[in-house]
Amino acid sequence: MSRLDILKASLEKKQAKFYEKLNEHFADVRSANGQPLNDKKNGASTMKRWDKQNNVLSNMEKEIEKTKMAIEREESKIRRIDCNKDIMPEEIQVLIDNGTLRQWGKYPHIMFVEGVDKARIIWDDKKKLVMHKFVSSITDKEQRKKFAQIYNSLHTSVNKK
Repeated sequence: MSRLDILKASLEKKQAKFYEKLNEHFADVRSANGQPLNDKKNGASTMKRWDKQNNVLSNMEKEIEKTKMAIEREESKIRRIDCNKDIMPEEIQVLIDNGTLRQWGKYPHIMFVEGVDKARIIWDDKKKLVMHKFVSSITDKEQRKKFAQIYNSLHTSVNKK
């Protein structure tokens, strides 16, 4: 499940809980039956209870707004990744689409090879070159072999153009 899906599910839960609390508050206010609160024995405690309910509702509203902003941020990240992917050479796009490479959300020009720890492939748009970083930190021979195979194929096809 992606981060965006998690945020949307969280928003739905928060909104459902908000409407539930809102209905509870309205039911509680209705239970006053239109009588003036200063005539009731527990008028002050009823007002305190309603203030607490209002505070809970306003806090829940703030949380819903935070979640909506997080969803907007995540959607803009996805749009930025897609926009950056269109700038990259077709060879890189194919590897991203089939799942061999995974773009970093924070820096979409940096990609990770699936199943390889730490090492990165970097697309420099200004120089139109494919580069690598942190290859020396790969300790597993299988991971190094996989990374080298993918990087070398990209290097020969993209950098030689």
